[in-house]
Amino acid sequence: MLALLCALALCTTAACGDDGESAVPAATPTGSDGAALTRITFVNKDGDEIDLLVEVADTPEERARGLMFRESLPDDQGMLFVFEQEGQGSFWMKDTRVPLSIAFIEGEGDIVDILDMEPLSEELHTPAEPYLYAVEANQGWFEENAIGIGSAVRIARATPATATPV
Repeated sequence: MLALLCALALCTTAACGDDGESAVPAATPTGSDGAALTRITFVNKDGDEIDLLVEVADTPEERARGLMFRESLPDDQGMLFVFEQEGQGSFWMKDTRVPLSIAFIEGEGDIVDILDMEPLSEELHTPAEPYLYAVEANQGWFEENAIGIGSAVRIARATPATATPV
């Protein structure tokens, strides 16, 4: 399993084909606000691989803004938050209009908690365990795809504004 997690998985869809090999360059997909999207892969409880296209928030400013002020989020998209070190900081939904679920992921790529968050709420959502990454998707997306605590995510170790293979 560790070898699976050590594979570079944060690749733009323009640079990686479905098999992870180089593909002919194509237009990089963008989110509703024009940000470039990156594909990450979850391995659910049945061993199935489920892809999600995410915007990467790896600077303090991007993490603070998150998905605020959006009217909608496509079903197959979300946001990946990358932090400098593991911690247990809280998330809230102030100024976020879309109901979301958030998966907290430790440094080796295992989900340690998943929480549902209601739009425009200032309730703090704190995971049970420290995390290095967090992924927001439409509320219920993780459950619908049989992704739960302990599921793996292929994410390269990253520091803000960089992504380096484990």
